[in-house]
Amino acid sequence: MRPQPPEILINEYVGIDYFIPSPELEEWARKTFLDDESPLHNPDHAHLLQAHIGYLWTNVPNSKGMRAVAGTAEIPSFRGAKWQKHRQLMQMQEWFGAIPDFVITLDANYCFETSDTNFCALVEHELYHCAQALDEFGEPKFNAATDRPIYTIKDHDVTEFIGVVARYGIGSVANGIAFVEAANSEPLIAHADISKMCGNCL
Repeated sequence: MRPQPPEILINEYVGIDYFIPSPELEEWARKTFLDDESPLHNPDHAHLLQAHIGYLWTNVPNSKGMRAVAGTAEIPSFRGAKWQKHRQLMQMQEWFGAIPDFVITLDANYCFETSDTNFCALVEHELYHCAQALDEFGEPKFNAATDRPIYTIKDHDVTEFIGVVARYGIGSVANGIAFVEAANSEPLIAHADISKMCGNCL
């Protein structure tokens, strides 16, 4: 069973902005997508085995480019004067026990209403944004002092205008051939629709 957003976000807190941490969602995502014994295991996320990912449910509506946002992935950053930064640090520590490598925030109302397939696709989409940085030779980067991976936010594998592809072909797009091959194949899990729902993508 996938984790569900707290009912208070759906019912009682309408009109009041809340963010609620979800260790259950972190545990579920790890068991579902990172555990190699899971039927939905995805080796593409192997670099996240050591990552501390904090998950948040929210009832705060979000949009970008006039489109609804159902999820975002980010590396926590702390801005402002000293007290502002420390206040933000304290909030993260209270939510997650330590400063996480990534924070994934999900819209509680969207997740409450959507199908299991769309929910899995949304969570995995955000996980794909959580990447290990690469050096100039394309090799994974590690912190020399801790030997832990150095993380970054990854953009999409394919980004191009439809008009460019129409005029110059899929060969004009980085990773375009692989994208078309993947699109023309049957999905490994199921058909999902989370188009235009990720805040990192819009």
